[in-house]
Amino acid sequence: MINYTKDEIKKMYDRLSPFEFKNELIEIAKDTSNTKNIPLLDAGRGNPNWTCSSAREAFFTFGHFAVTETRLNWDLGNLSGMPQKEGIAKRLFKYIEENKDMPGAFLLKNIVNYGITEMGFDPDEFVHELADGIIGDNYPLPDRMLPHIEKIVHDYLVQEMKYNIDDEYGDIQVFAVEGATAAMCYIFDSLMANELLRRGDKIAMMTPIFTPYLEIPNLPRYNFDIININADVVDERGVHTWQFSRKELEKLKDKNIKALFVVNPNNPASIGMDENTCNELIDVVKTYNEDLMIISDDVYGTFVNDFYSLMSKLPYNTLGVYSYSKYFGVTGWRLGTFAVHERNVFDKKIKELKGESKKLVDKRYSDMSLNPSALTFMERVVADSRRVALNHTAGLSTPQQVQMAFFSAFALIDKVDAYKKLNMSICRRRQRLLFESLGIDYVNLENSAAYYFQFDIDEWGRLNHGQEFVDFMHKNFDACDILYKLAKDYAIVLLGGNGFAAPKWSIRVSLANLDDRAYITIGASIKNILNDYVELWKSKKTN
Repeated sequence: MINYTKDEIKKMYDRLSPFEFKNELIEIAKDTSNTKNIPLLDAGRGNPNWTCSSAREAFFTFGHFAVTETRLNWDLGNLSGMPQKEGIAKRLFKYIEENKDMPGAFLLKNIVNYGITEMGFDPDEFVHELADGIIGDNYPLPDRMLPHIEKIVHDYLVQEMKYNIDDEYGDIQVFAVEGATAAMCYIFDSLMANELLRRGDKIAMMTPIFTPYLEIPNLPRYNFDIININADVVDERGVHTWQFSRKELEKLKDKNIKALFVVNPNNPASIGMDENTCNELIDVVKTYNEDLMIISDDVYGTFVNDFYSLMSKLPYNTLGVYSYSKYFGVTGWRLGTFAVHERNVFDKKIKELKGESKKLVDKRYSDMSLNPSALTFMERVVADSRRVALNHTAGLSTPQQVQMAFFSAFALIDKVDAYKKLNMSICRRRQRLLFESLGIDYVNLENSAAYYFQFDIDEWGRLNHGQEFVDFMHKNFDACDILYKLAKDYAIVLLGGNGFAAPKWSIRVSLANLDDRAYITIGASIKNILNDYVELWKSKKTN
């Protein structure tokens, strides 16, 4: 049985990442689960408990077809050749007709037809790219992304993220990467490698925000000066709306702030920026800091009705990051993208490099181009992802790219958004169950992804029992005590808000990764602990 002292728990909570602290809580919860014979409920991590099965069925059925193609020109049993291009589309449609009962065959046919009829792809060129890609027998070429697949993913991002496409800023370029986490690492590294950010520079974070965005800048290599733009807006009851006041946004008037990092919808509250916040941000950037570099992580955007990424609002300034992991249930596949417009502030800043900085940056890329100064930021990020010297082997694995294309095409074909509505209904149903068991009012904000719920305990205490109770709680308990008691008494694991730059006395509940009834148990357990605090407070008042 794990028995940490109160001081040990507090020390871990104050110093560790919430995800590392969660691992300690899991060990405690495991003991509780075994001792009390109750299920361990881990609502700490955001891995969804659903998967997009139809697109996977089409993918694996197509994979079987692709293997049969390798045997056509060379078949030695365990060893075969490569898919051949000529006539491959005709052979695929024949295969589908002869195997129409195979899982996903109908969707597979629709995906291929979509590429041919809606996107104008040459049938053999398209099918061969997919077949060769799913077999994985060649290096990714082009290294940034396979051409037909990029066009499908491009259209998916435009549809779901509303990435802006116009004559002023040009089309978007997409780089397929190993999930949004890889995109984060590549972006930080390339900004530094190209002297767009230097060690100790001032950057801004719109908080609360996904923990690694707070942790990476503090690493010795970066040591950035971080300015928090706080989501400080509250409604008439004093409840967080997770929006940003003009006063907070005006911190960005400081031109020494070179980059702004945003998760939208945010994490942990999973609330997107509303129209007023976006308009105020646009005004501040265009009026006072027109060359601000913005990195917008839009992973949860597909869970919000009519979502618009900052890429659509500030296309010149913004680099968009996206991951398929949550929407399609593919955290294990590591499928992500980042995109920039052809005309962007990153390229402008690279062209403005002078003197020793320009020499150092040009030298970095001199082995891959006779004119390194002409390389775009996107080309540099692709090279940097393989330390430049291995640029010729860059690129996401081709089977991953094919799966990405199948998910994207599946969503493009779904004209009535049936899959999106199903995803959103799951999260909102669980949110409602949690709220009911907590005994709090359900508010379905238009810009809410409902993927997580950030429960502010101070806010709850003030609204239900007044500031005197909140002061009592702070005096007698620590913010981590509720998390510890949930693990020790109920085998429930949640994350604290402190590691997200959220209110210290707040906890994050993932609404994605457990069965519906679990959220009734979680809400009731939190309520039990808080009621115990209330009873203790009342007894002390009486005495």
